[in-house]
Amino acid sequence: MERPVMRHAYRTTDVPVAGGELRVGIWEPEGGATATVLLIHGVTASHLAWPFVVERLPGVRVIAPDLRGRGASGAVEGPAGMAAHADDLAAVLHALGIGSTLVVGHSMGAFVAVVLAHRHPERVRRLVLVDGGMPLAVPAGVAPEQLVQVILGPVAERLSRRWTGVRQYTDEFWRPHPAFARHWSDELEAYIAYDLVPDGDAFRAATRYEVMAEDTLDMNTGSALPDALDALSVPTLLITVPRGLQDEEPGLYPEQHLRSVLAAHPAVRHVRLDDLNHYTVVMSPAGAEALGPLIREELSLAEPARST
Repeated sequence: MERPVMRHAYRTTDVPVAGGELRVGIWEPEGGATATVLLIHGVTASHLAWPFVVERLPGVRVIAPDLRGRGASGAVEGPAGMAAHADDLAAVLHALGIGSTLVVGHSMGAFVAVVLAHRHPERVRRLVLVDGGMPLAVPAGVAPEQLVQVILGPVAERLSRRWTGVRQYTDEFWRPHPAFARHWSDELEAYIAYDLVPDGDAFRAATRYEVMAEDTLDMNTGSALPDALDALSVPTLLITVPRGLQDEEPGLYPEQHLRSVLAAHPAVRHVRLDDLNHYTVVMSPAGAEALGPLIREELSLAEPARST
């Protein structure tokens, strides 16, 4: 697949939020922006999950934060949860002078996006939910303390380990990861290196385990998401893929469960992207090639962002 030429200038900035500062990645297009989009990453990710998607958004200014407890926002203090993340993102948009825009969330970021639209409706024009945002198919009877392991499995275990450095972290966890067996890239290696932070005489993943656990519990058992879904009023596109976090089938939204979810939310439009898994839908050229046109279409339907 031929790669597009990158025509964005990348920088980061820090935005004050409750409990600290949020690191925000900003990609400015050459020649000025015709639109702006807010991209929200997943539960253990960072803003560096998005470069492939950015490449497919020519002329678009891209705003992508590290959520609290992740990436370079790891020092932000205070509670997590969907409402806290939504308020953080509203603060980011305000600080950057963005009144209202298209919001794209992947995985947990999609749940945050739905809550953002509920708590701060003046900030959200339209929503694109990428393999998340709608209730997951959690087996009945799972105790709250088991949710993290049931939903995330090895992803959660990674956060409890310590590593000697980037090489061990890459070779022992990421190289064997089935989701990336056919999709290794320089961008993934940059993402991996960014995800490692010092911890005494070793290193750990940047995402704090306790924050991840709090978020996982909140998005599956808390009230913020169901309240937001009940009040959902902005145009919303749900995008799902057939394979999950370990490249397994079915993915996060098995067919029967997905039918139930869409029946409960008939205003939500749905698109399935084949031959992708939960990671590669955003973190690979193939995923971004499929996702980019859908985001551009939603941008064309949204009115230009207003400045505050």
